[in-house]
Amino acid sequence: MTKIIFVCFGNICRSPMAEFVMKHLVAQANLEKDFLIESAGCHPSIGTPMSEGTARELRANKVPFTRRTSKLLLDSDYKKFDYLIGLDRSNVWDMKKICGGDPDGKIFLLMDFAGENRDVADPWYTDDYATSYRDILIACEALLEFVKGAKKV
Repeated sequence: MTKIIFVCFGNICRSPMAEFVMKHLVAQANLEKDFLIESAGCHPSIGTPMSEGTARELRANKVPFTRRTSKLLLDSDYKKFDYLIGLDRSNVWDMKKICGGDPDGKIFLLMDFAGENRDVADPWYTDDYATSYRDILIACEALLEFVKGAKKV
């Protein structure tokens, strides 16, 4: 089983969007039993609901989701997950700090999978959930192909 956790600052916009987009892509490929997909934040206000903008964008793109609340990335998540994926460079830096480094090379920047070394803009500040969704979709499609090539799923 491939275990992936998406991580952003507060776990209310980008990382839950990535979680549900990736779950949708995995379901479309009939691979649900082969994946565990979650999300967390480096600095969440624990228990805060997913942003309405994220829910609205997922609905607009027919991506199923469940109501959820934010949770904190834990140092124990490093052992639990195969891929810990930050939505921006500051998340990656925070993830390495929380996890005590990255000795096994499991921490990644999401857009790197799409061949673009850049951040996914935070729609909490930009109010542009559509652009964040497009970036996340492109990168998650590439991530799924990468994982399928890296492991036999």
